[in-house]
Amino acid sequence: MKPLTILVSLITEENDFQMEQAAAAQATALRLGVQLQIVYAANDAVNQSQQLFSAIQSSGQRPDGILVEPVGTGMAQAAGAAVTAGIGWGVVNRDVDYVARLRRIGQAPVFAVATDHGAVGKIEGEQLAALVKDGGGVLYIEGPISGGVAKTRSSGMFSAIPGNIAVKVLRGDWTEQSGHHAIKAWLALSTSRQLNISAISGQNDAMAIGARKAFEDVPDPQARREWLSLPFLGCDGVAKAGREWVRRGLLRATVVTPPPMGTAVELLVNALRSGAQPPECTVSRPTSFPPLDELRANASAQTAR
Repeated sequence: MKPLTILVSLITEENDFQMEQAAAAQATALRLGVQLQIVYAANDAVNQSQQLFSAIQSSGQRPDGILVEPVGTGMAQAAGAAVTAGIGWGVVNRDVDYVARLRRIGQAPVFAVATDHGAVGKIEGEQLAALVKDGGGVLYIEGPISGGVAKTRSSGMFSAIPGNIAVKVLRGDWTEQSGHHAIKAWLALSTSRQLNISAISGQNDAMAIGARKAFEDVPDPQARREWLSLPFLGCDGVAKAGREWVRRGLLRATVVTPPPMGTAVELLVNALRSGAQPPECTVSRPTSFPPLDELRANASAQTAR
């Protein structure tokens, strides 16, 4: 019997969390003895859709299952085409409304695996509350609002942040370069000098570290020191990126979101082998790094000095 083949479609190679997703998928596939192909959409929803339809409509060997982390939309048309062709489908890190419907019309497994992005944002808001005790401003770099993840993380953050903290929202696309660009563009505005900024927070670690590098480029030494003395926060908490940057003092905190793609591979393979549908949606829970109690204690100790 030939081994199962799984296609994994990810957003970009220019992101540590996406690479962690790929590593988790590869490790799980190796353990389960299945063949894995990973493709990257280069942050382009049209490109991702074309890649998926190319695999679904292939005249050669089609995959037994597809796992996709969508760039923009939930890829509903590709999902329907896959199920019609008898290909299993799992959508990762995206709130979609078609899973239940597709599970009723075909035999192929259809399911979702997600991170609780509202909880991610809430933890980030609680981290900001611990670090910006006396009010002030926060530069908050969002991911692409079209994808849903950024919007949900923002809602969670605003639900937890105190009312005396003013938030200035900047836009990024999950990459370090976009965080760098967002800050450079903001610094070029005359209004940037009118805000009392007390922290810089990114919806992922890549954008947060890109923001820090933009402040490292500030030509005035005194202004540069003042900017870099502020707390920088991110999300995703990849061991060799976000958490390491916290340990090195480049970030003050991050939110650890376990990569769900490994779970998705396991659910898909088990479903394909057993013929049973997996749970409709499986959710992973984020945590603060460092823990919130430790972050609050450290912030209080610094204030008391």
